[in-house]
Amino acid sequence: MNHSLILDGKTPAAAGYSMPAEWQPHQCTWISWPHNRDSWPDKFEPVEPAMARFVGALSRSELVRINVLSAAHEKHVREQLEGHAHPARIAFHHFPTNDAWCRDHGAIFVTRDRPGHPLLAMDFQFNAWGGKYPPYDLDNAIAAKMADTLDIPHVSIPMVLEGGSIEVNGAGALLTTEQCLLHPNRNPSMTREAIESALCDNLGVSQILWLGEGIVGDDTDGHIDDLTRFVSEDTVVTVVEQDRSDENHLPLAENRERLETLKLADGRSLKVLEMQMPRPVEFQGNRLPASYANFYIGNRVVLMPTFNDPADEPNRQLLARCFAGREVIGIDCTDLVLGLGALHCLTQQVPVV
Repeated sequence: MNHSLILDGKTPAAAGYSMPAEWQPHQCTWISWPHNRDSWPDKFEPVEPAMARFVGALSRSELVRINVLSAAHEKHVREQLEGHAHPARIAFHHFPTNDAWCRDHGAIFVTRDRPGHPLLAMDFQFNAWGGKYPPYDLDNAIAAKMADTLDIPHVSIPMVLEGGSIEVNGAGALLTTEQCLLHPNRNPSMTREAIESALCDNLGVSQILWLGEGIVGDDTDGHIDDLTRFVSEDTVVTVVEQDRSDENHLPLAENRERLETLKLADGRSLKVLEMQMPRPVEFQGNRLPASYANFYIGNRVVLMPTFNDPADEPNRQLLARCFAGREVIGIDCTDLVLGLGALHCLTQQVPVV
């Protein structure tokens, strides 16, 4: 749908649009079903059962839209979901993808509280995390297809941005990392100031809060959704590593220190709650980006990755205190994280308007 008349030459922010927080109501959650066996080398078989448990839990309270390769692939996925998800809360779309990470290749949605087109899809460019995993042409086409399916306008933005690299509180603040957004493999011609302006203009935020480095094993160059997440307008949970000999200890400690200095636009300091990192999760000698911060906030559930670790339950209880009106469910992601992502990476919410 043409957006030119909607924006009338204005930026989305100037036209009244802004990005809601993830805990605000969804009309649905969108995912791209895993199929690329190269992303889970030698261990794809456990991935689909984990996805079925995840989608089953999520579909209790909202519609789940699923991108699949074809009619045959849809039939296969339906069989995987049988006994887990109610068919009435699943919608399939024959939108082929290169991979499963819908948080990064899907549209990012902004809303406005005024008559006429309250929902707008932002179609940033996707280059597979700095060109690491070609081809990515199918993934880069998904955002526009999502908008067309919803019959809403979309804006194509000449800037590379993945949804997992940003985190908003729905009240003007956006968290991100220097490692990712300032990396030359994304937008080499854009300065820090230009990137900040683009985020404010397109996502309707008013301040950018910067953290530093991401966790070991994260091939996205430090996505925020493995580090620090808003759980309310002024509160974040952030992962920490107590073991000083662990290579994640120092970058996470530095991020923790930064959070102490950050303030919201109205002068309030952030309230910071700590989540302990799991013990190292490895496959064939390689450290995987296992993080409890990669949880997804559904309408009535919060789905948190677990890793068969002593820290699973304390972290689940922490999130349960943060989201008192939602059931916090652990989903074993020990095999899923071999693909170098987890639950939040696989999802993209579509807000209610």
